Order: sequence, then C-alpha cells, then structure tokens
Amino acid sequence: MSNKSNRTGAVRKKGLGKGVGSGGQGRQALEGRKATPKAEDRPYHPAGKAKAAKERYEAAKKRHMAGGPDRGGQRGGSKKNDDSELVTGRNSVVEALRAKIPATTLYIAARVEMDDRMREILRLATQRNIPVLEIMRPEMDRMLDRDSVHQGVVLKVPPMEYAHPMDVLDGVLDRDGNPLLVALDGVTDPRNLGAIIRSVAAFGGQGVIVPQRRSAGLNSAAWKTSAGAAARIPVAMASNLTQTLKELKKRGVFIVGLDGDGDVSLPGLELADRPLVLVIGSEGKGLSRLVTDTCDAVVSIPISAATESLNAGIAASVALYEIAKLRDESAS
Repeated sequence: MSNKSNRTGAVRKKGLGKGVGSGGQGRQALEGRKATPKAEDRPYHPAGKAKAAKERYEAAKKRHMAGGPDRGGQRGGSKKNDDSELVTGRNSVVEALRAKIPATTLYIAARVEMDDRMREILRLATQRNIPVLEIMRPEMDRMLDRDSVHQGVVLKVPPMEYAHPMDVLDGVLDRDGNPLLVALDGVTDPRNLGAIIRSVAAFGGQGVIVPQRRSAGLNSAAWKTSAGAAARIPVAMASNLTQTLKELKKRGVFIVGLDGDGDVSLPGLELADRPLVLVIGSEGKGLSRLVTDTCDAVVSIPISAATESLNAGIAASVALYEIAKLRDESAS
C-alpha cells in the first residue's frame, strides 16, 4: 500500500496566510471596480485634454491681468494690481507715444476700426519696440473703470513721474519765457486736473503744481481729459503747497488766488503781465486760509447771480484766457 504522506502536496504548508482559496486571492475582483472617471478627468481622453487646455488658459489669463510674465515677455495688467497707469483713448495714446513717454504694452481691441490716429499709434509703437497685444473688447472693458472710454486702444505706462516746482520755473526762465503756472489747492477730481492741464497748454501756460496730499493725481482719467496735453505740460508735486508758493514768491513770482469772494475783478488784474502763479481752489471750499494769506492778490470771475459758482476746470479756463488776453494787450 502506498504512503500518501510521500505524495507531493499531501502535507499542508504553514505560513501561507489566510484564505488560500480563489475568494481570498481575487477579493478585489469580487468587490468590483471603482466608478469610471468622467471623460474630462481622464488625461488621455479628448475631453480631458480640453479641460487641461482651459485650465492653462485661465492660469495664463490670471498672470496676464496681474501683470506677471507670460509667453512673449512681460504683459500688461490692470491698474488695480500694480502701480502702472492705463492711458485710454486715441488722442491721449498718440500724444503719449509722440512725447516718448515710457510704455510697456499697447493694447488693441480685436477688429478695431483703423483711422489715421490708429495707424500712427501702431507705427510709433513698432518703432519703439513696444509690445502690441490684441485682446477682445470685453477684456479691455474689464481693465478699466466703468466710465472710461478707450476707443479700442489702451497704453500701459509706468507710474507718472512728477517734476519739482522749482525745476519747472527754471525751465521757463532758461527759455526766456514769462512764467505762467497754475497751482491747485484741494482739487481732488482728476478730470478737473486734466481739463486744467489742457487749458494751461491752450493759453500759454508752462506747468501745473499739485500738492502731495488731498489732491488729484496725474492718473489715466486726468490723461484722458487732458486730450494729450499732459505729454507737453509738466506737472510738479509740492510736498507743502504753502511753502512752495512762498519759495516762488522769493524767486520773483506773483501769487494770484482765484476765489468767488476775491477783492479784485479778473478783467482788471494788473499783475497779468508779470511772472505769475494762478492758484485754483476747490469748487466747494475754495482756497484754504493759509494759501489765501500767501497770495499777493485774490481775484474773482464776474458771473451771474443766478449761478453760485464755477467748477475748478471751467474757472481755470476762464481765468487763463483772460490772463492770456491781458498779456497780449500789454505786449502790443
């Protein structure tokens, strides 16, 4: 009789673990497969590739709006995320390019209507190697404030640099000019600043002085309203407006304040042909007390009693026109 213990497999081996049957070995198979991933979650599937491409696009767009690097070099961003300014409108952009103001990016709306100004803008940008980026109009709208009108073109420029008031005066004297500057006291609307810069350029003035605090700055809104005149008229910043006016007085410049309660009527201003700084106050509060005390004269514009006051931009235009007329009369 054969010995069964000598047969292969007759002795149970120890240490093989639990469940040597097929149920233990194929437990995962018995439990079933997990849920099938969605098509967009499978990287090899066309839907997954489309999703990955969309995510890359969104990431690039965020870097673009934040002013970060992207393909093709440095790309412009929203003024809310950095210190750069966005110059909008065809006149403002072409004037900025003509004046060779540093610029980092020129944005052109897709399918924008071309005219002589747009052709000049593209030519100047190409000559200066300024990157030109074509974007859709909705994206351009999102870059700007709601009330901004871009006309299909936006120029991104570094933060505006202000001149020193005494440097502006020295520049006028070096050219043998008769100084006519405008200083702003409490004017906080950048559109008024832009309108005043435009009037200074129109009536023979040579510069604008703004205080460091509680004043409108030379931002994109001021650029837009100035219609490009900000590229030709220097804007100086005074850390202390009263002290700056006193320093100008020491240099032989007369300080004339414009206020509704002025003692002198503007048409009779005898100082018009002298070196002059015209100080414009805010529409609501007018000139501050310290500035008023510093003025050599305070003049008013005769207006109808039915009108309470003029805003700063219009008042500056009327005053500058009258001063320019008086200067022409004294020169003839």
